[in-house]
Amino acid sequence: MAESNFIDYVKIYCFSGKGGAGSAHLRREKYIPKGGPDGGDGGRGGHIYLRGKQSMWTLLHFKYQRHFKAEHGKPGTSGNKTGLNGQDVIIDVPLGTVVKNAETNEVVLEITQDHEIKVLLEGGRGGLGNTHFKSSTHQTPIYAQPGESGKEATFILELKLLADVGLVGFPNAGKSTLLSVLSAAKPKIADYPFTTLTPNLGIVKYRDYQSFIIADIPGIIEGASDGKGLGLRFLRHIERNSVLLFMVPADSENIKKDFEILLNELKKFNPELLDKRRVLAISKIDLIDEKSLKKAMKNLKIDTPVALISSVTAKGLENLKDILWKVINKE
Repeated sequence: MAESNFIDYVKIYCFSGKGGAGSAHLRREKYIPKGGPDGGDGGRGGHIYLRGKQSMWTLLHFKYQRHFKAEHGKPGTSGNKTGLNGQDVIIDVPLGTVVKNAETNEVVLEITQDHEIKVLLEGGRGGLGNTHFKSSTHQTPIYAQPGESGKEATFILELKLLADVGLVGFPNAGKSTLLSVLSAAKPKIADYPFTTLTPNLGIVKYRDYQSFIIADIPGIIEGASDGKGLGLRFLRHIERNSVLLFMVPADSENIKKDFEILLNELKKFNPELLDKRRVLAISKIDLIDEKSLKKAMKNLKIDTPVALISSVTAKGLENLKDILWKVINKE
């Protein structure tokens, strides 16, 4: 996934169709000079729908089209014929898309399933023809309803990546390297902070032809929940992951403290994130000696499954996959 092609926040403008007007026609034929009302109803205006599409990973396509307008309904005609409905507009979005009203910032809907379709804006109802207004005292009404106006609104679309496992850690903790060795993903990797500027997804193959999806979220720093570093832009992607895999390098001065800082940033962003199942991976164990590693583990003492790994030597990776699979499928 090219970094320039990953877009997870857009604003779109939508206009649903106006309903068609009802007909006020009176039946007039050669041998029926004073026929009653036979005006048909107007067709409804076109709706605007959102549809989930599993093959999409980004909101990039909205870069080229941000205005969506549905067709107006057609007016009713004589012979009690209802006008045609306006053509609907269906907008495809990736799974995990959240739609908010741009003015109120309230969540309007979410798309999480493939081929799931939800109405974003309803079209206006068609007006009733004069047939509906006939009565015993007024047998030839010459009026009909106009169609309802369509709706107009501006929406914000935010993408929250859907994955089984989300990688959480400070910049340069080895998240991208781990993703590259566990899956076929090819994230940008270098020895400096904020190498990863966009989330990356990878499919991890497991035993007996099974698999799970892992997401590399750009690095968190202390104060990220207040907008520091890459800030809030990527924290929202963590909300959609079933399991959080925290990564702290083995050469950290205080592994437990770093782990608690990460937890605190998630708590400040959204306290519900702490309810998610989590695993701690102590990475880069090839960088320290056995004695230092044992000392660090002795001082850790946390109520979270821990895996010791090295992405460079592949040590502990199979054990990590076993732990993740067990946690993912835990009732």
